[in-house]
Amino acid sequence: MSRAFAVTRDIDRPVDQVWARLTDWDRAAPWLGVDAILADGATAVGTTLRFTARGKERVSEIAALDPGRSVTLRSRQGGVTADYTYAVEPAGPGSRVTLVADVATRGAWSLAGPAIRAAIRRTDAGQLDAFDRELAVT
Repeated sequence: MSRAFAVTRDIDRPVDQVWARLTDWDRAAPWLGVDAILADGATAVGTTLRFTARGKERVSEIAALDPGRSVTLRSRQGGVTADYTYAVEPAGPGSRVTLVADVATRGAWSLAGPAIRAAIRRTDAGQLDAFDRELAVT
């Protein structure tokens, strides 16, 4: 996979609070930048997240999980696979959250790989800023 982007944000809340909110899928749509999201179960490897974005239905799956520390959401569409890894760690009295987006393209999609990664970066690199704003409201 090739890196689309990596961003880090320090958040003035303890790790357990940040993790709980990060994996509260019922409240994730605003900071994920989607219209709606629905998890088909608890946060676990294999759980499917169904969401609507820009009028289209999409599916992600929890591909990796280290409870309290990191979760990877994997989306596949055509010849494109995108992994979004959210990691939380202590940072002084608060937390540091990192989001890494890696994208693989195959077949006819390979030539479009750089453009796809750039589009993902434009669309999703602000998720942690939005996440922090959502935390400030609650």
